[in-house]
Amino acid sequence: MSDEKKINIKPKRQDFEEIYFSGNQGSLFLSPDTRGKTFTLIIIALILGILFFFKDDLSREKFGILYFVSFLFLLTAVFLSVSVNKVSRWKKQVSSYLTKLENCKVYEVVFDQQFFTVNIDGEKETSEWKDFQAFEINGEYIALEGKYSYMFPKKSMSGSDFSVLKKMIESQLK
Repeated sequence: MSDEKKINIKPKRQDFEEIYFSGNQGSLFLSPDTRGKTFTLIIIALILGILFFFKDDLSREKFGILYFVSFLFLLTAVFLSVSVNKVSRWKKQVSSYLTKLENCKVYEVVFDQQFFTVNIDGEKETSEWKDFQAFEINGEYIALEGKYSYMFPKKSMSGSDFSVLKKMIESQLK
């Protein structure tokens, strides 16, 4: 096809890490998914500590408060551990993907009016434009989400290639 465009991506691990791990994204306890649960656990732990300190002053009827706050502490700890595990698995997947990109010889994006193909060392993933449900374009990267999800840092391609890809995505997905 004459309107087919090919963009060679020069993957540098640091360019991808700057985007994937921005804003404490990779932090186990302070990522957006775990931050609220971490602070909630700390607050409940403080309340529980205060209750234990003053447990001798609690009457027998009010001792249930101690059990209730203990239950809340355990429940919050379980939810936090699930979220930490999720972030940990995500970090491992991203790290594995970045290692694959770091070691690849060919990383190119080929697209036309109908199809979008990503080739990483001969492993091709082809999608129709209609397969993408969402996209994000800003000054640092282009992200596509759909059957396959992609993120292309601006630093990993030439300015003109970034512009061409941006225009094609905006025309196909608006």
